[in-house]
Amino acid sequence: MDNTETKKANLKNMKNIALCVLGIAVIVFFVAHHYKIGWLKAISEAAMVGGIADWFAVVALFRHPLGIPIPHTALIPNNKDAIGQNLGSFVSDEFLIKEKLEVKLDEFDFASKATNWLKEDKNANTIASLVVENVIPGVLKTIDDADVKNFIQQQFEIKMQELNFGEWIASGLETLSKSDKQAQLITNVLTVLATELEANKAEINEKVKKSTPWYTLGVADKKIAEGVFNGLYEFLDMAKEPDSSIRQKIDSYVLKFIEDLKSSPEMQLKISLLIIEFTQKEEVQDYIGSIWQEVKNAVLADLENGEQSKIKLNLSRMIGNFGTTIQNDIVMTTKINNFIKIDLLGILLRNKKAIGDLIANSVRSWDKKEIAEKLELEVGKDLQFIRINGTVVGGFVGLIIYLVEQFI
Repeated sequence: MDNTETKKANLKNMKNIALCVLGIAVIVFFVAHHYKIGWLKAISEAAMVGGIADWFAVVALFRHPLGIPIPHTALIPNNKDAIGQNLGSFVSDEFLIKEKLEVKLDEFDFASKATNWLKEDKNANTIASLVVENVIPGVLKTIDDADVKNFIQQQFEIKMQELNFGEWIASGLETLSKSDKQAQLITNVLTVLATELEANKAEINEKVKKSTPWYTLGVADKKIAEGVFNGLYEFLDMAKEPDSSIRQKIDSYVLKFIEDLKSSPEMQLKISLLIIEFTQKEEVQDYIGSIWQEVKNAVLADLENGEQSKIKLNLSRMIGNFGTTIQNDIVMTTKINNFIKIDLLGILLRNKKAIGDLIANSVRSWDKKEIAEKLELEVGKDLQFIRINGTVVGGFVGLIIYLVEQFI
């Protein structure tokens, strides 16, 4: 049973009780009249008058008693517009006052209540569920993937143009040259070159063969190729030796290249342009643009995990931690309360008339029967005590009048 049905049941019960009390007074009246009991007759007569009078008064607030359009009955439905106007004026004039609002807002302590609510696991999880079930999917559906892809590509290009890759490379090489890693790196490069030379030996032989005259019958090209290979192998082997003259020349060249790169804006610009040109290739741009789709797919896949969604779990934990952190920060809670107080106070004071008009217009828009039923549902149960009290008190008054009559 919902709240409205419960209220209706309670109202009906109280009406029945009040009616039963009045019914008892009627029965007592007939008994007293039959047996000629004067004092009991006086009590029952007064009780009936009091009960019926208060029944009339209570019913007259909400409708015409017995459906008879007696003047000054159905007071609430017939005067709902005036009631709404008075209620709106009362709220705006009596409650929306700066001094009273400041006191109430100070007592409310919004920051503490909000942070206490947020740090509860249940509440943090509720907000996280709302975000992952409605907000995030809704945002992803409304976003145009092509626009996001173009935006990412544009921002990437802008950032790339702002960076000085030449300076970065120079700094990296300088750091590398001051460590033992440079020698190892050069050795590794030379080893790779030797490996590649061996792997491409057949292709090199073919190119040498094409470059030699036909009348050598292939004898010269084999010797030339062997000479080339032997020379290159010997060069690479010597270059691997740390103390060799070739290795020293390589180290010297690297150091000179670093110094030139550090001091030459032209070289830095060329390197930057070279890298930017590489990033503008269609394959690279497609990869950059695909980042958004990969992120989107990953997010959607995670959200499908429901309660086990990492996004939801992290968001819930973040909300709870936020509540705890803010609650322990006196400066921040004070700022929040002051912000709420100043802004909310300003809004309420600037719109106090509009709030009063809103209340009046809302009441004015209600149907007469509807407003009577709503108000009776809220206060009708308590009003039935008036009927009961009228019957009981009337009986006592009747007894007192009877006693006074007998005394006189």
